[in-house]
Amino acid sequence: MKMKVLPILLLATLAISVSGLTSVAYAEDAVTGGMSDGSKLIGAGLAFGLAAMGAGIGLGYVGSAGLAVITENPALQSKVFIFIGMVESIAIYGIVMMFIILGQ
Repeated sequence: MKMKVLPILLLATLAISVSGLTSVAYAEDAVTGGMSDGSKLIGAGLAFGLAAMGAGIGLGYVGSAGLAVITENPALQSKVFIFIGMVESIAIYGIVMMFIILGQ
């Protein structure tokens, strides 16, 4: 039941966000290129939020599998930390994209 609720919740959030953005139309501003501050904040929030959520889900899978591997063979601990670092880099990319969006 838990796995069925998450996609429905994500789709509902996306539908509400899109419906709130489509009803507003502004003239294009020469300074910002038509992107208002609200759109920047929504884009930056989505960039970081989705990256953090993906990294959290991935870290759950990699962390649990890594602990199982370390339990079987402690010599592979350094390789597990490399994989965990690769998953965490996704969240760092989300932070970088957030700052790029807000810096425009």
